[in-house]
Amino acid sequence: MSTATAKTEPEDIVLAAPDTERLSALLIGQDRPPRPSALSASLTFGWRAMLKIKHVPEQLFDVTAFPIMLVLMYTYLFGGALAGSTQEYIQFLLPGIMVMSVVMITMYTGVAVNTDISKGVFDRFRTLPIWRPAPMVGYLLGDVLRYLLASAVMLAVGLIIGYRPEGGALGVVAGVALLVVFSFAFSWIWTMFGLLLRTEKSVMGVSMMVIFPLTFLSNVFVDPSTMPGWLQVFVNNSPVTHLATSVRELAAGDWPASDMAWTLGWAAMLLVVFGTVTMRLYNRK
Repeated sequence: MSTATAKTEPEDIVLAAPDTERLSALLIGQDRPPRPSALSASLTFGWRAMLKIKHVPEQLFDVTAFPIMLVLMYTYLFGGALAGSTQEYIQFLLPGIMVMSVVMITMYTGVAVNTDISKGVFDRFRTLPIWRPAPMVGYLLGDVLRYLLASAVMLAVGLIIGYRPEGGALGVVAGVALLVVFSFAFSWIWTMFGLLLRTEKSVMGVSMMVIFPLTFLSNVFVDPSTMPGWLQVFVNNSPVTHLATSVRELAAGDWPASDMAWTLGWAAMLLVVFGTVTMRLYNRK
């Protein structure tokens, strides 16, 4: 029995040397590709967020089935008692319940951030030569699709059961646009909690404690004039009240300049304060 041993001839090494030199020259001699712009990096991460929805379509439950359930439940449970008929109540309720639903689903941004942190994904993002806030902004841009989808689903259901916006398509689009702008800014609160808290359950719990009082103590369901005086003070100055009033009146064909100004002012304040805090936490982590 004979054993053959493979040998590397000197000629092979000599012949391979020029190839190695050419490869080194190719890798070292070329200029670095340009660094992606802030917009390009943010859009890339936004596309990543949308791809996650594509691969896990169950995430769309909260922007499809949940809004439909809310519209039907509140319309037929409270319509007769609060407005005399469901037909009358849906005109008041739908813009408000649309605001409530979209504001509530903003909390999932913080849950997604916390999940990626626990899996170590953000450690890899930090090593990339990109604009530092791009991953956070990308999350929020990806969630804009969820806000638009939830709004479209609720409007479709509302139209089926009798909602008729007097402002037409232009008023509805303006109201949805304002809602999306506010929700984008409001989502920065949950990115902060996503960085601060250890588990996604903690993020969800804290989010519920903030969102439920903020949305229910507003004019989403009833006119604040029917509430006690001490409660009206809070409700009339709530950002959700200003937002719901703006969306409701825009859809009705009016131009609520004061409420729109308050809504945009709240959005700017939330973006500056919580966006700054979020990025400081992100840089420190």
